[in-house]
Amino acid sequence: MRLRGALALLLLLCVHGGRQGAEAGRDGFVRVQGTRFVLNGNPFFANGFNAYWLMSFGADPAQRGKVASALSQAAGAGLSVARTWAFSDGGSNALQYSPGRYNENTFQGLDFVLSEARKHGIKMILSLVNSYDSFGGRKQYVQWAREQGQSIGSDDEFFTNPVVKNFYKNHIKTVLTRVNTITGVAYKDDPTIMAWELMNEPRCQSDLSGRTLQSWIAEMAAHVKSIDGAHLLEAGLEGFYGASTPSRAAAVNPSGYQLGTDFVANNRAPGIDFATVHAYPDQWLPGLDAPSQLRFLGAWLDAHVADARDALRKPLLVAEFGRSRRDPGYSGDQRDAVFGAVYGKVYESARAGGPAAGALFWQLLAEGMDSYGDGYEVVLGRQASSTAGVIATQSRRLQGLARAFARARKPKQGQAGKGGN
Repeated sequence: MRLRGALALLLLLCVHGGRQGAEAGRDGFVRVQGTRFVLNGNPFFANGFNAYWLMSFGADPAQRGKVASALSQAAGAGLSVARTWAFSDGGSNALQYSPGRYNENTFQGLDFVLSEARKHGIKMILSLVNSYDSFGGRKQYVQWAREQGQSIGSDDEFFTNPVVKNFYKNHIKTVLTRVNTITGVAYKDDPTIMAWELMNEPRCQSDLSGRTLQSWIAEMAAHVKSIDGAHLLEAGLEGFYGASTPSRAAAVNPSGYQLGTDFVANNRAPGIDFATVHAYPDQWLPGLDAPSQLRFLGAWLDAHVADARDALRKPLLVAEFGRSRRDPGYSGDQRDAVFGAVYGKVYESARAGGPAAGALFWQLLAEGMDSYGDGYEVVLGRQASSTAGVIATQSRRLQGLARAFARARKPKQGQAGKGGN
């Protein structure tokens, strides 16, 4: 679609989208209007990054400079959104060291992260628990319940056991009602936060029908919204298709990937404001060569963009993607090709008025964090990084597109976007 047609489509969305009044639409919260994000009444595109380590570094005065440096460099590259963990369950320097008991110093690390993000104009997506064992995750919640006498056989009972679910609901309430010790703003009232994420990459392989996870998402989304109606909410999905779309599952999922999730059904749950997809063709299809992995990536993203537009009618965020330098035969050109492919699909959809609203690469590190490298790391402060150039170019493209859309809709500024309810 030509840009003129996309602008016309956006104007129609402005006229017919949800309205909560001009004042609510200019309060600094990212909101949803149709298949778009809007900020202060204007289109908002999320070109950003993942940095799971921010809270733990923010909790250490000797390491806070790395948080500040990473966010400053990201803002300098035009990045607008960061995704990080608002969890660390059990273990050393945990945020939550036992059910309902928190390490105040670690919480103040998250306070610092939010205050620094606010300074640099970066919106945050905060994930509330991990599906995996690192940083505790659902395994730690299940263990806590066992220690209180619960008979639990599988970590998948995180999604069904009433005691475990209550532990998690209490964590949600604690984080959402936390008052930042630096800014004085409660998290649930802080527009620096773009969205909450229910879980990092939820999976439930004991119930491949998807019903267990579907029920849990609906229950926890309702709980979040009962406390915080201002912020957006997403489920944290990787994007694997399930029982509601068997043809998609057969044709689009990487071979053998049935994980108890359902991209369409899960994202239709009440309270879920936008869909997410992750993209790791090098992990999912390690036997394919780089060109074949790129072809898969294109088809994977095309399917999710189409379903976000036609089936969900919600924005779509590529919440994780990357290419590991540890892959056999790796080259910087291969990584740049993956970044370029993802960014190209996002821009193509956004320019046409479609649902793709941004992409967050995995992962951003500051200089001097070599031990945190997992093969996917990007360090913006290093010179001669071609990937950094690809990232900055996408920022400029999306910023230009947002300005063009904003100019086109200026006469309609009195009509604000739908909130995160």
